[in-house]
Amino acid sequence: MKIVLLESLGISQELLDSYVKPLREQGHEFAAYERNDDPAVQIEEAKDADILIIANMPLKGEVINACPNLKYINVAFTGVDHVDLEAAKAKGVKVSNASGYSTVAVAELTIAMILDLLRYVPQVDAACRAGGTKAGFIGAELEGKTVGLIGTGAIGHRVAELVHAFGAKVIAYNGFSHKADTELIKYVPLKELMEQSDIVSLHCPVTDQSRGMINAETLSYMKPTAFLVNEARGPVVDSQALADALNSGKIAGAGIDVFENEPPLDTNHPLLHSKNTIVTPHVAFATKESMEKRAVIVFDNINAYMAGNQKNVIL
Repeated sequence: MKIVLLESLGISQELLDSYVKPLREQGHEFAAYERNDDPAVQIEEAKDADILIIANMPLKGEVINACPNLKYINVAFTGVDHVDLEAAKAKGVKVSNASGYSTVAVAELTIAMILDLLRYVPQVDAACRAGGTKAGFIGAELEGKTVGLIGTGAIGHRVAELVHAFGAKVIAYNGFSHKADTELIKYVPLKELMEQSDIVSLHCPVTDQSRGMINAETLSYMKPTAFLVNEARGPVVDSQALADALNSGKIAGAGIDVFENEPPLDTNHPLLHSKNTIVTPHVAFATKESMEKRAVIVFDNINAYMAGNQKNVIL
């Protein structure tokens, strides 16, 4: 089979070579390219592929349909909304993801965002550099706060464990899978979660149910002292509605790692100019450790697929 990697996996060449070598020894061909989001370039690179590997680059139906030998798309990412799954399904192409590689990385950046917001870290950093003091920036503690989670898969559950260790109460939205309450997490309706939470943290995929669920109405339920953190997917949030809520003081601040589009962003994006907002360019998943964990999953997916035992099945 011909295996084509269309973007870097974020690991050293030596480590990549160690995974590729056994495949080549089995008679398979492997080609790797630098990321290019131009579908015409992707088609030229992928046209002979039996297996495609991507991370979070968009993979459109026109690319999938232009690859006559394509049988399997191996997504080195947790979310797959950047892949045209309808085109893959129509063509009979199997799809797997790399769920689990970034659980620790995303959960830890979520905690960093929460603590930075509670303690006004960006503001006091700027004040200190400008010769100022803590005046006007007396922060708050996570202990005793209520953290509301929207999404309690592996990442959301890890965030629950971490905030609980700080002494926070954890509630979660009950509208996705109707999970039972545990000693750690109490499930509540969305309006109740938004009203009760001091921090709302998003950890859900983009679905018809979740798309745009954080909007002007749901934001209006939040306390004016509350914070929103989005480490999930950008389209879950109406960015303009969130920026309006931040600028008008309806909520106290936000930590945002994901947007409607992958960075680089238009410099006029509303969340780049809203009050009390920490923004990062989709880095939550990206640690040295998570990239190495991801590579293990990616090549295990390939070996399992070729052995007739597909793992991490999306399609």
